[in-house]
Amino acid sequence: MMDEMKTSNAGSDSYVSSRDQFALGRRSFLVGAAAGIGAGLIGLPALAEEKPKTGGNLKLAIGGASSTDSLDPATYQTMFHVVLARSWGDTLVETHPETGVAVPSLAESWEESEGGKVWRFKIRKGVEFHDGSKLSVKDAIRTIQRHSDAASKSGALGYLSDIASIEADGDFMVITLKSANADMPTILSMYNLVIQPDGGYSSPTAGVGTGPYTMTNFNAGVRATLKKAANDWRSDRGFVENVELLAMNDVSARTAALVSGQVHLINQLNPNTVGMLEKTGRVVIFNTPGRMHYTMPMISNKAPFDNNDLRLAMKYAIDREAVVKQVLNGYGSVGNDIPVNSLYDNFPADLPQRAYDPDKAAFHMKKSGFNGTIQLSAADVMAGGVDMALIFQQSARKAGINVDVQRVPQDGYWSNVWRVKPFYLSYYGSRLTQDMIYSMEFSRSSAANECFFDNDEFETLLVQARGTTDASLRGELYAKIAKIVHEQSGTIIPVFINFINAASPKLKGYKPDVGNDLANGYVASRVWLEA
Repeated sequence: MMDEMKTSNAGSDSYVSSRDQFALGRRSFLVGAAAGIGAGLIGLPALAEEKPKTGGNLKLAIGGASSTDSLDPATYQTMFHVVLARSWGDTLVETHPETGVAVPSLAESWEESEGGKVWRFKIRKGVEFHDGSKLSVKDAIRTIQRHSDAASKSGALGYLSDIASIEADGDFMVITLKSANADMPTILSMYNLVIQPDGGYSSPTAGVGTGPYTMTNFNAGVRATLKKAANDWRSDRGFVENVELLAMNDVSARTAALVSGQVHLINQLNPNTVGMLEKTGRVVIFNTPGRMHYTMPMISNKAPFDNNDLRLAMKYAIDREAVVKQVLNGYGSVGNDIPVNSLYDNFPADLPQRAYDPDKAAFHMKKSGFNGTIQLSAADVMAGGVDMALIFQQSARKAGINVDVQRVPQDGYWSNVWRVKPFYLSYYGSRLTQDMIYSMEFSRSSAANECFFDNDEFETLLVQARGTTDASLRGELYAKIAKIVHEQSGTIIPVFINFINAASPKLKGYKPDVGNDLANGYVASRVWLEA
């Protein structure tokens, strides 16, 4: 059963660019074994050019929190949650900040067999949870079992639904899949999959993990506070003594807090204020092109958006160029109603760009038979959200489509609007592979499928692409997947945005990470403060 077993055993000099992974074949997915714990991330080059300083109280103002938030990582969705997860918890696998290649964390190595259907992860010894209990193979197994349970509602469920079994074999956790998946190690780096004692079954909201900081207080929608873990198993992170994550969903409030010196870093800066802030000389701007995209999901399994002509009318009715210019101030690029851009391997460059076309919008609207008012629920849950909704309202009017923009509260948005209202605003952060973003955003098994897309051909092609390491074949399959989503899904993807964050000059050590915004959520772990 374990014939032709390949074992990960690469040192830090063996990493290849994400663009080269598939061309190099299966071995390039099996990265990093038993690296020591010392300076620099495990198996990674040092991220900082200067020696980090220790101590101090780091304050971050981050959007995306809600009064309905839970400490259960299965429920995490936004960047506030991502930073929180990376601060108190660890996953089995991390990813290289420059290439996105999977590297060891609580799993110190891994092996695959049967063409990527069987994966063996060696669980690191000598690691303690914050409550003093020892990390075990059982904890890893129970964590993945909890998140792969169809009833879990975990944000990672769409990636784990193909698991046939999870078993212990000595120091190894063995995952057997129903079909091959070359991206399995990368999947286990997801922020939802924080390893918890007993997998979180007994106490999913305890906030007990193995990360660099321990939870001291959590006030949903207000703040989370943490302190340096006394028993952290790594010495290359967690340089500050205390971390305070302030929930500030209003970008103006975040910006004011930074300029006044109340916080050290903010996320999702308003693109229209970048120039003004730079002129003050009091902040540092981090501008990073990324894979984050704004979405306008239409719930497509219920009227009126169960009609594809109506969905196409909406897609042709938005002026994407106007959104880039007026909302993003040029800090982004137009989207094409697919969740990938040119930063992804096998990007379908031949797919025609959907442009603003009032005549086509009017044609499809008439064909749909719908003649009422379209209601769009909007809030500034991302920078410029309401402004984008108003631009859509104006551009749709030129097609004879009446759009009623209903402003709703930011607080409770992810419980009361997201996947509830028929047409609303949302966004997705970065995912490292096409399989990961398509599985999360459009797979019928995903709890984060915003438009409730359900397409048999899409599901079949997704499984086929997931199991092959042939670059040419993968490209062909993803081109077909893109066409289906482009033509049939219920989600408008008008723009991709740059990550624009701002910090106090006192904050040091920040480096972008291809995994996601805010150093893939590891910002509190990697930065330090200058006195």
